[in-house]
Amino acid sequence: MGQKINPLGFRLGTTQNHHSFWFAQPKNYSEGLQEDKKIRNCIKNYIQKNRKKGSNRKIESDSSSEVITHIEIQKEIDTIHVIIHIGFPYLLKKKGAIEELEKDLQKEVNSVNQRLNIAIEKVKEPYRQPNILAEYIAFQLKNRVSFRKAMKKAIELTKKADIKGVKIQIAGRLAGKEIARAECIKKGRLPLQTIRAKIDYCCYPIRTIYGVLGVKIWIFVEEE
Repeated sequence: MGQKINPLGFRLGTTQNHHSFWFAQPKNYSEGLQEDKKIRNCIKNYIQKNRKKGSNRKIESDSSSEVITHIEIQKEIDTIHVIIHIGFPYLLKKKGAIEELEKDLQKEVNSVNQRLNIAIEKVKEPYRQPNILAEYIAFQLKNRVSFRKAMKKAIELTKKADIKGVKIQIAGRLAGKEIARAECIKKGRLPLQTIRAKIDYCCYPIRTIYGVLGVKIWIFVEEE
């Protein structure tokens, strides 16, 4: 009987690092954890709310613009450092965007004495990140592109990145069929049971007129 486990949690402490760095007493730990979740949700909601619709950018930036790969939170005594790793930071580079985001985040911080320090880091190889590929597939499916064609195109985009293997799986009412099913496409190696293999993973929901589709992407980056 197969046992399933999240590839990121499986490698935590070896090839996968934590995205939050802070210390708290046991009685205050839950508050800090909820605060991190509020900060991350606030940033994602801000980008989703201010994202431009119908822009005439290139297909790479149009389909996966403003996609956050991950958010690092580092807490000190009087400062909270928030590092946003993003694929194409067009929106956050606008004048006054960071200041407006800081005001929204300050409302989510429990302590008034702590100040926020927001930094933006652009991902060097965007199509090495599973979140950006998942957003690209979602963009294609919402524009009535065939799911097989969208998956193959996403595989082709990974050629621009230095990876050793990729696997994409879409499940749900594909092509509007009444019976849900799962389709999968794979290229290269994908050693999921090897802990020293650095694998990036994401699970991404896509809302369509036929229902919600689930996209799972595994990317084999390197082996240490």
